[in-house]
Amino acid sequence: MSEMGTRFAVIGCGHIGKRHIDVLSSGQTFELAAVCDIDATARASVKKQVPAFCNIEELLSSDINFDAATIATPNGLHEEHAIKVLRSGKHAVIEKPMSLSAASCQRIIEEAKKFEKQVFCILQIKFSPVALWLKQLVDKGLLGKLFLVQVNCFWNRDARYYKKGSWHGTRSLDGGTLYTQFSHYIDLLYWLFGDIQHIAGRLNTFRNADIAEIEDTGLVNFEFINGGMASFNFSTAVKDQNLESNLTIIAEHGTVKISGQYMNEIEYCSINGDEVPAMPVTADTNYHRAFFENVVYTLKQEHRSNSNAIEAMKVVGIIEQVYSSCRQ
Repeated sequence: MSEMGTRFAVIGCGHIGKRHIDVLSSGQTFELAAVCDIDATARASVKKQVPAFCNIEELLSSDINFDAATIATPNGLHEEHAIKVLRSGKHAVIEKPMSLSAASCQRIIEEAKKFEKQVFCILQIKFSPVALWLKQLVDKGLLGKLFLVQVNCFWNRDARYYKKGSWHGTRSLDGGTLYTQFSHYIDLLYWLFGDIQHIAGRLNTFRNADIAEIEDTGLVNFEFINGGMASFNFSTAVKDQNLESNLTIIAEHGTVKISGQYMNEIEYCSINGDEVPAMPVTADTNYHRAFFENVVYTLKQEHRSNSNAIEAMKVVGIIEQVYSSCRQ
């Protein structure tokens, strides 16, 4: 590692890749070393003075010194690109979802073990002060027995997003709205309450049938193995703009509702007892910085990652189960 810290290359310079680039260009513990994209326009849009490569092979065979590569390419390419990065002797940091099947995630993990490298998946909502506060409530047992959890995510994705020729909305490269839009919330549920069972779901495409191969609306009911029922209602068919994202918890000792696209607002809280940790107040919703700092600390073996590959694989497996239940 350089004196400035861990050096990263960014593979994929689209909307999400640019978020990585901005964060990695502004830290003290990490440094942007290079970027890569097959699209010349995307490469030219990066306003950072770093080497730009036209494909992953060119980047990995170069003499650029870097420790890890972030993969911000289409979902269906994550496995291929992660394995190439790992085989080159670099750590891999994969934008969510880790891949489009648990089996694919497992292959990535096996390659990481083989080459003695780390794999991380960017599921950064867990770094939200509100999410960390909620995790304390659950882990300390302050909510008591879980009764019911409800998640509502009602967003807009229309022809402005599902553009002709784009990978968005394709079955092979996008995978579905639970992968591309809502995997953060599946991850949050698993992180807070554990694994699920007795899944029953329904999918439909109301608004985007002519422009996307995937669903735009779904209703899913399930139970947590540790106790409690849940429902996840989602849609990208909202007209014009995103409407809401919220999570409501009804439990033995209280009720909590958090909201905001990044689950960064506490809308309601009523919990018995006087041991409830102070509710956080935060305006910043860019949790990528905290995520990358966590990656650096983990690579330095200062503490364990809060977004490890095993948990990310489990999230993908849950999404697979949901889609399977909807096809039955």
